[in-house]
Amino acid sequence: MGLGVVLRAYATAAHAAVADLPGGPRGYQVLSAAAHSTVGSQLALAQHLVIDRTVMTYLLDDLETAGLIERRPDPSDRRARRVVATDKGSELLVTLDHRLREAEAHLLAPLDDDARETFRSQLRLIAASANALDPVETPCDLADQADVELPTPTLLP
Repeated sequence: MGLGVVLRAYATAAHAAVADLPGGPRGYQVLSAAAHSTVGSQLALAQHLVIDRTVMTYLLDDLETAGLIERRPDPSDRRARRVVATDKGSELLVTLDHRLREAEAHLLAPLDDDARETFRSQLRLIAASANALDPVETPCDLADQADVELPTPTLLP
């Protein structure tokens, strides 16, 4: 019961942290990938995040309309489009990452600093062990299996 309660509390707080972003948690994942240049083309991004191409197109349309991303021609493949964060998108990502850190801090508030670090360390150990037994390709796969969509914080330890 303990991990389920913690997961539910984090999922609720994380959803609230990114609720005003087009696409919510998925929008956060796309914006984060675009800002950190982890995946180049629109198609590669859709494959990396395991998002249907049609759904990805609508999501990118919404993020582009909000001025958060741009689709630019790929210099190495004229048929492909690269997804990049705009300055506005990068600035918003900093705000969203801050909100996610605050959500985590609120959840871990009952622990002192040493206990928080111990908890994070032990959680990483358990996660690595669990992933070795049943690996997932992407954070989206993990969220789908858990029946929740969680944004993947890029700046949290």
